[in-house]
Amino acid sequence: MSQNDLRQCLRIAFGTALGFFISKWMGWQNGVFFSITPALLLGLVPIINRHIILQFIGSTLVVTVFVAVVYGIFGHHPVPMTLLVAGLFALMFREMSKGPLFLFGAMGVVNTSITLHFASYADISIDDLLMTNGVATFLAIGIGLLMHTVFPDVEPRAARPQTEKSHSAIRHETLLSTMIATLSFVVFQCLDLRDSLSAQLATLLILFPMNWRGAAPAGWNRALGTLLGCNLGLIIQLVLMNYSNQLVFVAFALWLSLMLFARYHMLEGGVSAGGFSAITTVIVLFAQYLAPDHDMVYSALYRFSSLSVAVLITLCLIYLMHLSLNRFHSTKLETPA
Repeated sequence: MSQNDLRQCLRIAFGTALGFFISKWMGWQNGVFFSITPALLLGLVPIINRHIILQFIGSTLVVTVFVAVVYGIFGHHPVPMTLLVAGLFALMFREMSKGPLFLFGAMGVVNTSITLHFASYADISIDDLLMTNGVATFLAIGIGLLMHTVFPDVEPRAARPQTEKSHSAIRHETLLSTMIATLSFVVFQCLDLRDSLSAQLATLLILFPMNWRGAAPAGWNRALGTLLGCNLGLIIQLVLMNYSNQLVFVAFALWLSLMLFARYHMLEGGVSAGGFSAITTVIVLFAQYLAPDHDMVYSALYRFSSLSVAVLITLCLIYLMHLSLNRFHSTKLETPA
């Protein structure tokens, strides 16, 4: 692991823990947003610049307008709402497949799915959700700038190589990802799966490779990372016991967990795989379920079992969609030589 990788580990751990600490200290609702958002910003991209910040803000604005306007008008009309969501997903995944606006598309897909899922419950305010999402975005940008100032890279990073894709490959990846993400949206709209946030994230994050060849190992890595994150969460619950209501202790335990899994994440090349899955799992467990009077054992076991089922079903659907799209020349995924 290089010195730059170590600095990124420190940025992920301190930045995410800081977002968690601020949200808990201020007593903000939906605290998981304030930890997940900086983790995505600091974990998925190793640098921060104007281009990345604009993508981050742009995805939040698109999601806010879409949920406030489109969901407000068509929220009680399932068919047109599903078609509109599929159209937004297609736009996001197309940008991800092309490459330069990958972060914009990735953040848009994740935020849209989670926000619409929670908005489907009558006891949750859409205005509060959108406000939380907006505040979390700007807080994450501030934390990201601070972390890159305190823990800057030691040496300049080489630009990641851009892969040239054919038009048929872009169509293949866009259609495959859009169909699977839309099915995930429908399932989480129809069923009462409020406690399955990790499973919902898994069905989306394993789509980030954009094809079957990348989704299969991504699914395995996410399941492995979730298992590691759940086990560590249980150990920390046992260590803290009745002190899990002390914010300083909890924040330090979260920071230590994030450092361990950030190293795992960097050893995997900094891509969304097992290490990043473990990071998101630990964040969800700490932000939503770590409390002296909460059965974290049940939460961890439910989280791993629900995610495993979600990943298995999603991989089966991805493979079937991959075979279907490859039957047509205009949507065929070309195998690299």
